[in-house]
Amino acid sequence: MAAIALFHSVYGLRSLERDTAARLRAAGHHVVTPDLYGGRVGRTLEEGFALKKEIGWAELCRRAEMAVADLPASAVLGGFSMGAGVAASLWPGRPQAAGILLLHGIAEIPTNAREGIPLQVHLAEPDEFTPADEVTPWRAHAARANIGLEMFLYPGVGHLYTDPSLPDYEAKASEATWSRVDAFLAAL
Repeated sequence: MAAIALFHSVYGLRSLERDTAARLRAAGHHVVTPDLYGGRVGRTLEEGFALKKEIGWAELCRRAEMAVADLPASAVLGGFSMGAGVAASLWPGRPQAAGILLLHGIAEIPTNAREGIPLQVHLAEPDEFTPADEVTPWRAHAARANIGLEMFLYPGVGHLYTDPSLPDYEAKASEATWSRVDAFLAAL
């Protein structure tokens, strides 16, 4: 089973991340869900972005590095929306990661990305935070980097469609996502 670092969205550490971690632990994985906001949670998207701005991207990434310091080099890096970017910020320094799991967002692929590294991505289509004009060149870059990319697009759902606490939630897309995540992790 995998060791997994799963980073929260811009809202902060909430039931979405805790419930996902519990689900993955029940499947036998070791999961950590670092709280990059130190216990604070945005009740709205605007509050979440204000927290992110107040703390600052560099500090969020520093906190993430500290949170995974004791995990094996092979730990899977994953995250929800903003957390996908946090996970990707750690990727260059963890080239032995067993896999990368990006939920509700894409992020920069490092120049030292290991050829064939499993990378699974789940995105709403369309998605205001990850527009198609960004996804298309990103996908081409992943192909050139020879990454083991699996990308799943979910038409007509909201950005954080796996979060039952938000209006974006869509049960069938969420169920398909978790089934695909389970298969991805089982194959590592």
